[in-house]
Amino acid sequence: MTGRSLVAHELFNRLARRLAVEEKLDPGLSERIVDQALAFLAVCATNCGAPLAPSELVDLGWHTFVLHTKDYAEFCDRVAGRFLHHVPTDESDPRAGGPAARDTLVRTMSAIRGAGYTLDVDLWPHPDADHVNCSQCKNGCYDDPPPAQC
Repeated sequence: MTGRSLVAHELFNRLARRLAVEEKLDPGLSERIVDQALAFLAVCATNCGAPLAPSELVDLGWHTFVLHTKDYAEFCDRVAGRFLHHVPTDESDPRAGGPAARDTLVRTMSAIRGAGYTLDVDLWPHPDADHVNCSQCKNGCYDDPPPAQC
């Protein structure tokens, strides 16, 4: 299953084009990033455990989608039944790097695979990399706390 299957073809293409232009990326890479961002958000929608976080590249796709507020809010309502907040961490947050970031990365990648989405491993750092920072938002971004019904 792909993340791109979660939105209309026109919306997917609009997001991928915007990402390619704004970040000066190859169009094929921007499509892969948006696909993974959508898969990531879908697993955030059902996550009842510790927060999940995108990779640096996947976070670019999330940022692009958030800017399309109406489309993003509709997606959140349809997929999660609630708004999926984009929460940046600050410098003092232990989730920003090191072992905590590595654990979050592994948990996120496992959640995407476990939900049946194809994981594009080239867009996610290897968990054993010397420096694992789960995203580019200052020191990291993660989804909002799990829904109350968990």
